[in-house]
Amino acid sequence: MSHPRIAIIGLGYVGLPLAVAIARHFPTVGFDINPARIAELAAGSDRTGEVEATALRSSTLQLSGNTADLDGCDVYIVTVPTPVDADNKPDLTPLYKACDTVGRVLGKGAIVAFESTVYPGLTEDICGPALEAASGAVCGRDFFLGYSPERINPGDREHTVDRIVKVVAGQTPAVTETLARIYGSVTSGGVFRASSIRVAEAAKVIENAQRDINIAFINEVTMICQRLGIPVQDVLETSATKWNFLNFRPGLVGGHCIGVDPFYLAECAQKIGHHPEIILAGRRINDAMGAYVADRIDAALGSQPSRILVLGLTFKENVPDLRNTKVVDVVAQLAAKGHQVAVHDAFADPAEAQRIYDLTLVPRFDQGGWDCVIGAVPHRPYLAFTAETFATLVRPGGLVADIKGMWRHIALPEGLARWQL
Repeated sequence: MSHPRIAIIGLGYVGLPLAVAIARHFPTVGFDINPARIAELAAGSDRTGEVEATALRSSTLQLSGNTADLDGCDVYIVTVPTPVDADNKPDLTPLYKACDTVGRVLGKGAIVAFESTVYPGLTEDICGPALEAASGAVCGRDFFLGYSPERINPGDREHTVDRIVKVVAGQTPAVTETLARIYGSVTSGGVFRASSIRVAEAAKVIENAQRDINIAFINEVTMICQRLGIPVQDVLETSATKWNFLNFRPGLVGGHCIGVDPFYLAECAQKIGHHPEIILAGRRINDAMGAYVADRIDAALGSQPSRILVLGLTFKENVPDLRNTKVVDVVAQLAAKGHQVAVHDAFADPAEAQRIYDLTLVPRFDQGGWDCVIGAVPHRPYLAFTAETFATLVRPGGLVADIKGMWRHIALPEGLARWQL
């Protein structure tokens, strides 16, 4: 396999940057089941904002939604999402569908590597048999498995797929070396060979669970500080002067990884008879933060029905990514308390907000008279606010609520109240 032909299955936030990077070195097919996604990429537009138009248009990547174009590939890299269902149980539907698609075109000796976040053992115990069922081939003899966990951070221009350390693991040493050669040609960050697929799976899932737990601790500390009347941002700023303090910040924990992956680890633990207390406690705290924030803002408004403008809907700043955003929990809770809530986002796609959350985004945020303005996501346009901005936006006697502490150093106009997490 001196110059393998590679297929990337799924062209979302993870798959597209990887496909474009790999296509610089190997013949590559980028496959997605969504015709609209293929059409927009073929036109040189990436609505996720992860790949620049010039890079997309100049790429040799073959875009396709036709499974026939996957036939004859040597390596298949699966980058489909691994969400949870309404009960926070792993929803493996995208993985099963990807395995069915790949299985129907698998050739002798092909490698199927997964980047999707899973719990330890899932690649070999579930994906392997699913590929066997679709192909009629035998895993470990006719085709082989690999794992290389994704580490894409939406909107991050420093830790891109061509700069980070890539973990690789294969079903055999030869598979590991093939994956190391492919990924090693893509990234300047180097390759780390995990000792097994299960080790690589476990390493990935605890990376995000660790962040989740640390943020949950800070969120709980925030609740304590609020009862004590101590500004938690000042506390954290002070604590951060110690060299080994972990400088996590309070807030809403959403997105495709941190708010989801711990449930995969918890599911695995429960299957083997261990109750994961810390992991699930962290999830409970973070999942309840939307309601907590809404309750505190409602109390600051005297529980009087108010006109509220929420600024920001995406799960993090300066990206259009709406997946699993917890700002919707704040909006829903405030609306349930009788408030009239409008939402503006400087980056989100209004059609996507409507489709996913049934929310109509307002096109402008510069019309004043609001009883309360909530800073939910620190997008660049909102960080540029001044005291004059608030004088225009908020009625006299109104409230400025700052979930992320992005306006904490702004002296508000006289008469405006401030609440911050």
